[in-house]
Amino acid sequence: MNFSARIGRNRDSARILSMSYIIRTEHSSFKETRPEDRPREKISRLGAEALTDKELLMLLIGSGTSGRAVDKVAEDLLSRLDRSNSLSADEIMRIPGLGKAKASAIDAALELGRRRVQHRHRIIASPSDIFREIQHYASREQENLIVVMLNGAHEVIGTIVATVGLLNKTIVHPREVFADAIRSRAAAIAIAHNHPSGNIDPSEEDKEVTIRIRKAGEILGIKVLDHLVFTEERYYSFLEHGLM
Repeated sequence: MNFSARIGRNRDSARILSMSYIIRTEHSSFKETRPEDRPREKISRLGAEALTDKELLMLLIGSGTSGRAVDKVAEDLLSRLDRSNSLSADEIMRIPGLGKAKASAIDAALELGRRRVQHRHRIIASPSDIFREIQHYASREQENLIVVMLNGAHEVIGTIVATVGLLNKTIVHPREVFADAIRSRAAAIAIAHNHPSGNIDPSEEDKEVTIRIRKAGEILGIKVLDHLVFTEERYYSFLEHGLM
């Protein structure tokens, strides 16, 4: 073999190794998780209530594909569920990594959850009741503004994520806050947003946004009951602090 041929073979080998490295690193995020922290082991050890929404979806999905890790598929699905709780199986199938069988299973699980929740008649009577409804959003890495929609008896009729902002700032407009509440004929709402920093003290911007949303609710005839700033373990209630 001549010198130029050896160089060509070496280049091909280097290219193959480089491509293999890219493939391994691109899809290894879940594999790098400690075994005891993976959803299946975690649910056996701590129970389903200890899992995040993403981890629960990872269990439903089961496994990823050769082109996409299961945690990435779950993130994509969770993002779409945040925007709408009524995804059809066909809509779920459009997510890369989910075929017909998995999409049907996920659709069935979501429908079962909706039916069970509808029969619980959860009533919001205090800020702690609101916190129980939205506490599972605390693990999100960005601020999420959440709207809990209520009927005239203050029973929960739905919960949606109105906006997703930066790590320390949520861009809020009343139309995003009230759009679903109007469609659902809600009589009242409670709003909340997580603070990834762990600090539950509201900022001046939080206070200004609350005033703006409350005034918009008065015009629409939808009462804004409270605004919670929360982390995984605690919350700050505007109502309890006399700011509503």
